[in-house]
Amino acid sequence: MITPSPDLPDPLTLLLIEDDSADAFLVEELLADAERPPKITWARTLAEGRERLTDDVQCVLVDLSLPDATGLEALEQVLSMASDTAVLVLTGLNDAHVGIEAVAAGAQDFLVKQDVDDRLLTRAVRYAIERKRADVAMRELVAERIVGQENARLERGLLPVPLLPPASLLHHQTRYLPGRVRGLLAGDFWDTVQTADGAVHVLIGDVCGHGPDEAALGTALRIGWRTLVLAGHTGDELLGTLDTLLRNERKSPEIFTTLCTATIDPDLRNARMHVVGHPSPLVIRDGVVDVVTDIPSGPPLGIFDDVDWNPVDIPLGDRWSLLLYTDGLIEATVGTGRDMLGTDGLAGIVRDHGGVDLDRIIAQVGDALNDDVAAVLVSRNDVPGDDASGNDGPRNDGPRNDIVGNGLSGGRLSGNEGNAGTP
Repeated sequence: MITPSPDLPDPLTLLLIEDDSADAFLVEELLADAERPPKITWARTLAEGRERLTDDVQCVLVDLSLPDATGLEALEQVLSMASDTAVLVLTGLNDAHVGIEAVAAGAQDFLVKQDVDDRLLTRAVRYAIERKRADVAMRELVAERIVGQENARLERGLLPVPLLPPASLLHHQTRYLPGRVRGLLAGDFWDTVQTADGAVHVLIGDVCGHGPDEAALGTALRIGWRTLVLAGHTGDELLGTLDTLLRNERKSPEIFTTLCTATIDPDLRNARMHVVGHPSPLVIRDGVVDVVTDIPSGPPLGIFDDVDWNPVDIPLGDRWSLLLYTDGLIEATVGTGRDMLGTDGLAGIVRDHGGVDLDRIIAQVGDALNDDVAAVLVSRNDVPGDDASGNDGPRNDGPRNDIVGNGLSGGRLSGNEGNAGTP
């Protein structure tokens, strides 16, 4: 007894394309003896079969001697019109070579009429359907894999490369953990650009929500920010343009974006920041960890019209570190009470570590992370003419971007490394 797959309809629907009425009657009689007799639609010609082929047909039985098509030509036409349906050749031509060619062309089986009995035909139909279902599933899997690889290449190409000269006195380090499973991009975004006047501009932001739409919007905002910075725009003018961009690109009016920008003077001793509804960065000066501000510059983008965002000016000195991050880092749940880490908790971890070590921070709270996370660390540890280095952060020899991909539990993927690149 052949047990049908539980997700197949019962009874099955077959399309028999056979011009000989005696042979068609024989097929119907053989299948009528099955435990679950199928429903059979009979067509005398290929043209008639095309008209009677419907979505509920699970298998086509075709003869290779039809009035309007013969041989493999008839089979090829059936395969063309029934690309996702099992096709079983049932012919009076007892030729092994033709049978091999038919299966190679795409038929699930090749049966000779005079060799068929009821049990063989019933089993052949069931097996043909299952083989076709497996073929279709494999084809879809390969297509999904190709699309996934193309998407991964596209997402990786959209990740930023910091624009910093090789001889920069700044040390730049980032970590990026997209929360989407198998995703490389998330609604969190960051960027760093040094303009021709020597000023260094840093951005970090977070589009509310999760998914590919938010990731695309974050990428649009990041590229928009980089373009405006390179064109010489800063402050309220830049933020207002990003607000307009957000309103035009978002899928719904409820979508908003928090962000934080820092413009570090060419002498690298002072910074002007805008904390736009975003968690306040940390500044470490001579080993002292502080929160930049408790008062944001203004609300997030996309909520209110005609907003003025107040700048926050901070002195940096000679040795310092700035840590910008998204709320996914401080919303990690810690402790037995499952409280959120918070800005003060993050500052405490930095103090305990004696500086900012992004890997140690992420390792310490990694199991408690449940959102996208982006972090940018910019440090100046060396003063020209002075070989001493401070303890504000780990020393590195240039910009470094690491992505922890494939969801928050994934492994690290090596990011772009270098000092210049395309947006």
